[in-house]
Amino acid sequence: MQELDIEKGVTVSVNDTLIKITGKLGSCTKRFNKRLLSVSVIGSKIKIEEVSNKKLAQKAVLAAQALGSEVKTSMKGVENGIETKMTIFFAHFPMSLEIKGKDIFVKNVFGERVPRETKIVGDTKVEVKGQAVTVKGVDAYDVGQTVANLRKVCFARGYDTRVFQDGIYISKE
Repeated sequence: MQELDIEKGVTVSVNDTLIKITGKLGSCTKRFNKRLLSVSVIGSKIKIEEVSNKKLAQKAVLAAQALGSEVKTSMKGVENGIETKMTIFFAHFPMSLEIKGKDIFVKNVFGERVPRETKIVGDTKVEVKGQAVTVKGVDAYDVGQTVANLRKVCFARGYDTRVFQDGIYISKE
């Protein structure tokens, strides 16, 4: 069993298998398996209990730890936000990013004529200023997945990565 303190300015509500966490910057939802866990909000605490099934005991303990960690991170995210800074690095061909809605187009990767395309996950915001890229959001999963999408879209397929180091890299988290 885990008990988490709800931070000031954050509201948490539990509805069936969803936990909704709301703060000054926005809200995010986390899903849990009610065959493994029971979650309740009592006053200013979140109570996460494992279901007493012998066959699922180990899974329930691990699920409780994971959910507790996700909820803590989400509470910090809705209050302070999560931001990752990235840098566009190129030595051979000048790359550029273009954002249209939820799509990101990376142009001129290794001199390719067709831009490579990736997605922005969730309510994440991506800002590009020159070679600096800032990925901001409330949910750590969405920000992390958007960063991973940007890194993966620039992967050097068929090239020696020791020579062709062009890409978008994390410079500061």
